[in-house]
Amino acid sequence: MNIDLAGKHALVTGASRGIGLAVARSLASEGCHLHLAARDAQRLETVRTELCADFPGIEVHTYQADLSRPADQVLLAKQCDQVDILVNNAGAIPRGDIEQTPIEVWHEAWDLKVFGFINLSRLLFLEMKKRRQGVIANIIGTAGERLQPQYIVGSTGNAALIAFTRTMGSLSVDHGVRVVGISPSLTATERGIMILQSHSEQKYGTPDRWREIEADMGLPFGRMASVADVADAVTFMVSPRASYISGMVLNVDGGSTYRHE
Repeated sequence: MNIDLAGKHALVTGASRGIGLAVARSLASEGCHLHLAARDAQRLETVRTELCADFPGIEVHTYQADLSRPADQVLLAKQCDQVDILVNNAGAIPRGDIEQTPIEVWHEAWDLKVFGFINLSRLLFLEMKKRRQGVIANIIGTAGERLQPQYIVGSTGNAALIAFTRTMGSLSVDHGVRVVGISPSLTATERGIMILQSHSEQKYGTPDRWREIEADMGLPFGRMASVADVADAVTFMVSPRASYISGMVLNVDGGSTYRHE
């Protein structure tokens, strides 16, 4: 299926690895030019080289940025003010309950994932509004709906981003701009695998048996989501084939969010 993304320009944050990199590859496969932001400049250059080799004709621009910092958010928005698509992905929030998590962790985590998403969306929406076209996609996480007291910072932050996406997307269409969300469940990124390795270490005394942990977790289809599962959903949601979808958050979770076991 041709989903009409060829020639579009997309900014992807947290694009040096994991879901962000998978999104970049998926968009490139549809003919999108890429603007990739992350903290690790060396890793970004490696990614740029690989993508240019794999997808000849695609432009790939990279930006070293710490998107927990408002100054970096503003600069990146200025550098990428003509993009058609923004994919907010940067951010990883640590686990912990209310007693285990000091307020400094809340601020550090939310500066990147919550306020980083909100401010970059706000800044680029103003530019998209002038052209009366554009799409903003927020990669959030199902913990915002299936709340977890042992992941209180992430659950609360994700719930806020779900509300932000729904409310912003309900009115942005008046200016020709769509806002959507994609919420993955546990995904086989480096971080996701490390979580299972930690469980393997606790149960078996070695991190190497994490596949057994995965099989025993009762996950849909017996596995975590793959990065491609998430990336392909993002690519469709930002494409013109999803042109009447805004203010919606799509769970890429195999149905697990609404399973009560």
